[in-house]
Amino acid sequence: MRVASLLPAATEWIVALGGAGDLVGRSHECDHPPEVQSLPVLTAATYPQADDARAIHNAVQERVQAGLSLYDVDLERLAALEPDLVLTQAQCEVCAASLSEIEADLRQHVPGVELFSMQPATMKAVLDTALRLGRTMNQAEAVMQYIATREQRLRQLHEAIGLERRTEPEALPSVVCIEWTDPLMVAGHWTPDVVRHGGGHALLTEPGAPSCRIAWDELAAADPDALFVMPCGFTLADTARNWEAFTSHPTWSTLRAVQADRVFVFDGNAYFNRPGPRLYRAIELVAQALHADALPVQEAAPWERQQGRPAPTSMHADAETPGSMVK
Repeated sequence: MRVASLLPAATEWIVALGGAGDLVGRSHECDHPPEVQSLPVLTAATYPQADDARAIHNAVQERVQAGLSLYDVDLERLAALEPDLVLTQAQCEVCAASLSEIEADLRQHVPGVELFSMQPATMKAVLDTALRLGRTMNQAEAVMQYIATREQRLRQLHEAIGLERRTEPEALPSVVCIEWTDPLMVAGHWTPDVVRHGGGHALLTEPGAPSCRIAWDELAAADPDALFVMPCGFTLADTARNWEAFTSHPTWSTLRAVQADRVFVFDGNAYFNRPGPRLYRAIELVAQALHADALPVQEAAPWERQQGRPAPTSMHADAETPGSMVK
């Protein structure tokens, strides 16, 4: 089967299931694992690229409010690759090329092509979507084995931190997950589930709810035990460049998490923002941050998570993490 993936999470699932050889094209954002970067690139962003969180937000909103697409798809190049299956998404017009924008053009340029769209809102839905993708790829056994292995590791993690199904959320450390720094946004969708599996309780959101804007006053009122910073699409180096502007707000220094040095900064792009197989690693990173005393000593790599102000690092999430359940 010849597969063109326009979604990074879908690309990661395909490779995890042993289907790397089926991929014939990718989006410009499909960067993991490294071997996929040699594939033909089929998409490009249409808005100006920037390092500043506010500038990115303004550029995206300007396009959206004008009714313009955020991504271009090279349909001629896509058609020349003669894919049997094109993978896309119907969840977030900001994250990647969406099905609603490209379906008609795809069917015109690549007649008879099968379209597979991802739209999971919870961790369970992420896994259900992976199972559906596995069946579509004739890899049902591979995906079931992959998930079963990671779920076994997850049960061992839960046992180590004393997390049970009946554990009340209020008994767990409270967390606010910042998905964007300017304007301030909290992570929704599957992120509250990831935090729960890692032994925390996500505030200001619910499992499956969309990510949403909040005011600094709301963050102050929630005043969580820990603050997770995981901007969408940002590596730790990207977040480091925006750190001073983010933390200069007068409310910042009043937060309990800041005063107790319980601020953790993650590579959101790699581990939290994509509904892919590395969500299992995200759960481990959460557990290590919140329950370090209950787990074997295994520090997160500096490109995965840092505590407090992040230091730019030249290393990245494509490097292998010893002991991780995700490869």
